[in-house]
Amino acid sequence: MIKKKKDTIKSLAVHSKDVGSTEVQIGLLTDKITKLSEHFKNFKKDKHSTLGLTKSVNKRKKLLSYLKKKNVDSYQKVIKQLNLRK
Repeated sequence: MIKKKKDTIKSLAVHSKDVGSTEVQIGLLTDKITKLSEHFKNFKKDKHSTLGLTKSVNKRKKLLSYLKKKNVDSYQKVIKQLNLRK
């Protein structure tokens, strides 16, 4: 998990010491959403974690719309790298 988190931060970082830019936040939320989705395949009745998944998806959606408004090139890069939109 920690290795994957560091890889995500490194691949999406805008500069060398970047840990909190919009791109990195979107990447970390995507990892969290993927992990929770896998969790629900085994535990279908886990309703408390469903709330966390919903909040994470909505936060990522807001961050993506913000990034699209502010920096379209970076938005396209993030979408392609994380394979979000089809």
